[in-house]
Amino acid sequence: MQRTDADRDRNVPVRLNKYLSEAGVCSRREADRLIEAGKVYVDGRRAETGIRILPGQDVRVEGKQVEGKEQMALLAFYKPRGVVCTTDRRWGDRIIEDVLDYPQRVFYIGRLDKDSEGLLLMTNNGDIVNKIMREGNAHEKEYLVTVDKPVTEDFLKGMRAGGLVIQGRKTLPCRVWKTGGKSFGIVLTQGLNRQIRRMCAHFGREVVTLKRVRVMNIRLGDLRPGKWRRITGEEQERLFALLKDSANTPAYRKDKKKREEEKWTK
Repeated sequence: MQRTDADRDRNVPVRLNKYLSEAGVCSRREADRLIEAGKVYVDGRRAETGIRILPGQDVRVEGKQVEGKEQMALLAFYKPRGVVCTTDRRWGDRIIEDVLDYPQRVFYIGRLDKDSEGLLLMTNNGDIVNKIMREGNAHEKEYLVTVDKPVTEDFLKGMRAGGLVIQGRKTLPCRVWKTGGKSFGIVLTQGLNRQIRRMCAHFGREVVTLKRVRVMNIRLGDLRPGKWRRITGEEQERLFALLKDSANTPAYRKDKKKREEEKWTK
């Protein structure tokens, strides 16, 4: 009898971080952290980073058994101001889980800092996260920004030019346009730490409001803070078409120190 693709998949070992990502537990990045912290066990033994597992093995995270793949979830979510992109409750802040009412566990694609708002893509598929966030894939993210001083032509020219050093890396040239006396739109293909705020500060402006309104072809539209919608149909097909040739290697450096330096974006 000829074996089907599904039959073959059942006998192909996968990396543990990918397994946890596809099961909707967390992103691959977070999975690696959980494994390194000794919180993941496979068949009763503490797991090691990089191991591969087969379907049917007993995988547990913090004592809870992990099931296989869940149905893929892909959401557009409006993150309100004052909500932090983290799973760490130590500081007493409101986090995504406190606001997003969704039955499956999903994680965000690209952070927005506490004082920023707007579009977050949420998913349980780690490959999508990596393809969208990997800087080399140059996927666009669009923002609307207001600042405390007038937006001048010199300011716009400086913002467009790039070349500002943030954490040892130069900002790339980008599209910037004026939308009002103290407001502008900007499209980035990078995700450096608080990039827009630091760019504005370099040119003598302080950000008053910052809203992400688009990631690739997905737009915030008329979503209201704290609300979400599923990405389906033609919108999803277009997104996947744009991601087709994107590399899906993790969008972070393996070096632990540098990984911590890149903890926040925007």
